[in-house]
Amino acid sequence: MVKFYESFFNYDYPFPAVSLAYFLRYPNPYATHVLSTDVIDRTFDPSTQRLHSTRLHLKRSKIPPTILKLLPKGILGTSSDGGQSYILEKSVVDVREGWMKTETRNLEWTGILSIIEKQYYRRPSDGIATPGSLTSDLVEKTKNEGTDVTTTVTLLSRFGQAKLLKKKCETTATSPTPSSSGEEEEAAPVKKGFFSSWSTSSLQRTIEGIGLRRTREALAKSKDGMTVVLERLRHGGLVQVLEGMQEDSHRTFGQDPNLPWKRAWRQGQDPGSENSS
Repeated sequence: MVKFYESFFNYDYPFPAVSLAYFLRYPNPYATHVLSTDVIDRTFDPSTQRLHSTRLHLKRSKIPPTILKLLPKGILGTSSDGGQSYILEKSVVDVREGWMKTETRNLEWTGILSIIEKQYYRRPSDGIATPGSLTSDLVEKTKNEGTDVTTTVTLLSRFGQAKLLKKKCETTATSPTPSSSGEEEEAAPVKKGFFSSWSTSSLQRTIEGIGLRRTREALAKSKDGMTVVLERLRHGGLVQVLEGMQEDSHRTFGQDPNLPWKRAWRQGQDPGSENSS
């Protein structure tokens, strides 16, 4: 069984600012569960003027209790209590044409629920980007522009399929042959518990439904987090975005907000030169 979800949204910010905010969106006050972000590959194609990136996000994440109740006890071992999961993100940005495509997918618990989220950011058809709007102030020079976003999410649960396939193979291999008298031996009735009485498809639909509700909530928080970054960019430029990221890290992880890079931004000098005055 597969579930699909699609949504449309418009940011009241120009595409260059939105595409930049996308890569600077962690940490933010609505994404305190994101522990780290690492770039594992990034290439620029000069022929197409497109930037290709692959990043890995580590997040605090547990299987929802409502889904855990549906699973046999011990099926996950201790992995469900680890509290962390990896998310793979791939993106392509074309600033010249004014679009960005992203895809994220979970790398943990894919046998229970696989979630693939695709987003398409684009400058409206009537938006016109001038060379100055791509190199100057990302917000002020393109005030009247917006950015349309289409989000498509695919949720697929494969829970129980491997077990069903194994059982089917075992049944085929051990199926009784007719006796010489033409009579077949009657198989003993199989006793089913509460969990076994659920069909595999019913469990999959339930898991996908729970995942869909959580996905909607996560998308709403994701928009709020992007808006925070965009507002920082509008009011204070890249400096305020970086300072906001540092403050969010301090609130979430207890890191020292008064690091050398921050003092350097404020004083407009190299971190090591502050002691020379």
